[in-house]
Parts: sequence; structure tokens; C-alpha cells
Amino acid sequence: MTRALNKLSALAVKNAGPGKLSDGGGLWLYKRDEGPGQWVLRYTMHSRRREMGLGSVQDVSLKDAREAADRWRSAVAKGLDPINERERERRQAEKRLHLLEDVAKDAFESRKAELKNDGKSGRWFSPLEIHVLPKLGKKPVGEIDQIDIRDTLLPIWHSKAETARKALNRLAICLRHAAALGHEVDLQATEKARALLGQQRHKAENIPALPWADVPAFYASLSDGTTTHLALRLLILTGVRSAPLRFLRLEQIEGDVWTIPGEKQKGRKDKTTDFRVPLVPEALSLIEQAKPLARDGYLFPSIRKGVISDATMARLMERREMAACPHGFRSSLRDWIAETTNTPYEIAEATLGHTVGGKVERAYRRTDYLEQRRSLLELWAAHVTKPRQGSVVVP
Repeated sequence: MTRALNKLSALAVKNAGPGKLSDGGGLWLYKRDEGPGQWVLRYTMHSRRREMGLGSVQDVSLKDAREAADRWRSAVAKGLDPINERERERRQAEKRLHLLEDVAKDAFESRKAELKNDGKSGRWFSPLEIHVLPKLGKKPVGEIDQIDIRDTLLPIWHSKAETARKALNRLAICLRHAAALGHEVDLQATEKARALLGQQRHKAENIPALPWADVPAFYASLSDGTTTHLALRLLILTGVRSAPLRFLRLEQIEGDVWTIPGEKQKGRKDKTTDFRVPLVPEALSLIEQAKPLARDGYLFPSIRKGVISDATMARLMERREMAACPHGFRSSLRDWIAETTNTPYEIAEATLGHTVGGKVERAYRRTDYLEQRRSLLELWAAHVTKPRQGSVVVP
């Protein structure tokens, strides 16, 4: 049996002409008129003759070809088909070598439809891009464990608690995405890392808001008719976020209803649904006062170009040494509703543009409570503009 092996020499391989040369044990050199030649292993599996390519003579030496042939002959002896085994190993190697940065980008692409403006703002991907991928991006996703994650997020776990929490959540999504692609990953790695990182010392701070009883006095002080004063007044009356108000366009207003496009609504997964805001008489009066100041279709333009910035309204309040900020007027309105009215929870939340209930519940509830919200905002306007009359309890 030994004599039947290793028939060829390196020189014979180099000088071989066209044809098929046997090295023994099923290892053959196939040489054509053109090209360097190909190593082939012949074997029989389940009474079937098969040929397995082992590479070209240019890339695989005689010694390497013999070692490969020995390995695959051993597989045949164990009842394993070498061709099938090699393909299985190749697939496993691909899984091990799939990098986290590739999985993260693919996960991001698959979720763009759920994100504001197709994720162009970068808020979904940036926690990964800034804090995770520089350290773990080049690592195969199947090799990432809780220790890797802990060491990556530990520097910001307390100092940038919210960012670290988002990065950990995004990473968990990436691991689930990798599993769906067929990669072998530890789906519990992020939860294990969370346990290792421990409780965050950082505590979320509520947005400072003006008590609802003090809003009328502040509203009355916004009396000079400038863009900033008019914008703040309309912000208070409507309870909307500052971004939709700053980018308010005249064509969004029809009669006494202002329709905010769905893609402009923060925090809404369904970006196809617009949000209607009822405009009470006081709000309509403010809009008429602002129209002469409008530019390029925007009701509240800045002095130079574009629209008024959120910082402009915030600085006005800072100059008055107020702790509250413009966004806080939403809290002022919500507290007023809770403390002085009997408004149902769904209407109160709808007034602030919040999504209420699960997907199925929302599918059956088609109303946006426009008229109920109009009545509520009329009472809010009465409170804001006539502080001495006090608040009214809504039955």
C-alpha cells in the first residue's frame, strides 16, 4: 500500500505534459494543454465515484496536495463525504467571519422604514457608530460575548447613561438580526453585559416646566408682536412640540385646523398619519398677526434665513432667569388638564399628540378626538388669557 502512494516528484509535476498523472491513493494531477494543472482527489462514496478538486498546481504544492488528500481520505473512512464536509465547513467559516459592522448596517437598512425620515438624522445608528463599532465592528458577530460588550460600554455607562442604554439596545437588535440571518450568536449577551455593568448612577431629569398657574402671567408678557413672542404664544396655546411649530407652513392651515405631516411628528412609528391640531380663536388671531412676518411659506422665519430656532425661544426664557424651557409648556398643559378637568386619559394624551393603546386597539379606534380637543384647548386658552377668572372644571 505504501508503494502505491507518493508516485510523483516535484520535478515530475513541474515538467508534466498534458494528461492525467496518479500520485496514488486517489490523488491525481490533471494537466491540460493550457494552464498550470489541477489536483483532484478521486474517491468512492455509497458506491458512487466522485472527484474533488484540491486546487491548482500554482497555488497548492505537491506536499500540500498530499496532506489534503490524507485528510479527506480519513473523512471517507469515517463515512463522511469530503465534498459535503468541505461545503459545511465553508458555511460555518462564513458565519464566524461575518463582522458586526456588516450586521449592524444591514439591521439599520431593514429598519429605516420605521425611523423618522428613513433614519437620515442618524439618531438610531449613531450610538453604535460612535461607541460600539470602533471597538467591536471588525469582530465576527458570533464571537461577541458579554465581556466584550461590558468592556466597550463601561467608559460611558454612568457618564453618558442614556447613550449607553441606547447603544446596548441597538446592539441587542443587531444580534437578533444576525440570528435571523442564520449566524450563531449569543442572544443573551447584552442582558448578561447589563448584569455585569450594574445599575446606572445617572438619573433622568424631567424637562423643567412652568407651573400651569404661572403660565398666564408669562403669556401676557409676550406682547411685543415679534416672531419670537408670537411663536411662544402659539406654542403655549396648542401644546405642540417646538419643531412642528417652527416649521409651520401656511398651506398646513385650513380654516381652523392645522395639519402637521406625519413625518414631522416625533416619537410616532406610523409616519403616514398626519396630526390635526384644532386652532381656537386666540390661536387664529396669533396666526393672522404673524402672517405679515412670514417668509418663503414659513410663518415663523428667522432674521436671516430658514426658520426661528428652538434656541431663540429658549434664550428669551433664559434672559428672564426662568428655569423652564419652551418644551416644558406641554407639561404645563398636561398638568392643567389633570388637575383642573375631568378629561378622559385618551383625549388628554391625544391633545399632546401621544400614541395611546396597542396596534390593534388603534386600528379599531379611528377618531382623533378633534372636537373634544378643541373644547379642551378653548378652556386652556381661557385660562391662559384670563388668569383672574380661574380655571374651569370640564364635566
